[in-house]
Amino acid sequence: MGDGEGITEARQVTMPVPSTRVASRGWYRGDCHVHSAQSHAADQTPAQLTAEARALGLDFITVTEHNTAAAHGRWAAAAGNDLLVILGQEVTTRTGHWVALGLARGQEVEWRYGVRDDVLDRHLAPVREAGGLCVAAHPHAPYPTGVLMYPFDAFDLVEVWNGLWRSDRPWNADNEAALAEWGRGLAAGVHRGRWQPAIGSSDAHLAGQLGRPHTVVLADELSTVAVLAGLRAGRSWLADSAAVELSFEVVAGDRSAGIGDRVHALGEPVVARLDVLGVPSGLVGFHTEQGVAHQQPLPAHGSETVEWRFSGADTGFVRVQVRYSDGSMAAITNPALVSP
Repeated sequence: MGDGEGITEARQVTMPVPSTRVASRGWYRGDCHVHSAQSHAADQTPAQLTAEARALGLDFITVTEHNTAAAHGRWAAAAGNDLLVILGQEVTTRTGHWVALGLARGQEVEWRYGVRDDVLDRHLAPVREAGGLCVAAHPHAPYPTGVLMYPFDAFDLVEVWNGLWRSDRPWNADNEAALAEWGRGLAAGVHRGRWQPAIGSSDAHLAGQLGRPHTVVLADELSTVAVLAGLRAGRSWLADSAAVELSFEVVAGDRSAGIGDRVHALGEPVVARLDVLGVPSGLVGFHTEQGVAHQQPLPAHGSETVEWRFSGADTGFVRVQVRYSDGSMAAITNPALVSP
């Protein structure tokens, strides 16, 4: 999981309206954790949410109502060829929440259990059998049942960045803790060949919360199967808003790899190269298995190419964090993998 090598393609799952707007490989922006009025404390209709998604320039959203698939059928009229709607569910167990991405229409996931019942795997399995993904949601959310007590490696993805639902800031201490926990486990996961890619989602309940943050995924086309495959492989990065743009690759000789893929250094020096836009006076950090390996400030106009050279023998991966001048997060990449 999370390594571009040996990825198993997801099976086709049922969508409200298949999107045929784009049938080519590219980077697509989407929010993987969205609630309508079907969920407790949420007040938006599918029509309102999809209109907001279009206005924000999102290519896809995932509907993730609390513990029910009852609203799946209501999204057909609001979706269309210009916006992909993926079906899902937020599963609010007694000891943490997780999100199912890519459910079949009407498919519901059981939620009435806790970590002591030792049944999590039993309920993750049907999601994966349907071709979907299981996401550890807001693991440090500071409210009853919100803190995730299950291990990250039980899931396919980790939501390290959760949005404005429980905070007046899109980046807060809960996200900082989730990112740190995910980052600490990444080196061991990459070494053993199974790591959990990070995603960022708004967890939108109210108007104005959608898309901050969201996940930008490299997919062969704008379809449920292709988007899930890109997320599964870790070919994705997390953005505070559509105003932030980046590209990232690692290069060794005439070989290169992007986010979620692997470059073989073959003893040659490796260059990590980041192009970033939309983060005025920000700070770029390159992270490896040894921690923060290199930092560089961005100019006032916020657009820059940043390069850092290292040896392929020093680390199995490189990932990037980009922060605004006030220290809040602008972007996080999943790792590009490196073999000596």
